[in-house]
Amino acid sequence: MAKKYVVTLSEEERCELQSMISTGKSAARRLIHARVLLLADARAESNRTDQQIVEALRVSVRTVERIRQRFVEEGFEAALNPRSRPRIVSKLEKAEADVVELAKSDPPKGRKRWTLRLLADQAVQWKYLDGLSHESVRQILKKTG
Repeated sequence: MAKKYVVTLSEEERCELQSMISTGKSAARRLIHARVLLLADARAESNRTDQQIVEALRVSVRTVERIRQRFVEEGFEAALNPRSRPRIVSKLEKAEADVVELAKSDPPKGRKRWTLRLLADQAVQWKYLDGLSHESVRQILKKTG
């Protein structure tokens, strides 16, 4: 089966990639992308299949496919520069603002003020988290001032 995305590097691009790899002065992910492009180059003698590239560089098949696709659709620089990974926000980070607001609000009836344990229990009752210790509440409040 013919490749849908064929990498064909110009002489300048190939020289730039080889120079980058030989100096090793770039980010690790960028160097991996450079190596994938060099090994996938259709004009070079070292033209390899995706499986051979996976075995040589210890990356996933999907990574090789994605780099090929970005080279063909978006160009040399886009394929060389890895996209940033999305930041995953934890449940605790989502609940922090509400815990702080709760601490600023009036305490429950029959209480003079909020305690760390009361705040933790209330956050769990609101189903933000499966469990929250009073120490975690203390750290949240300390961090926010």
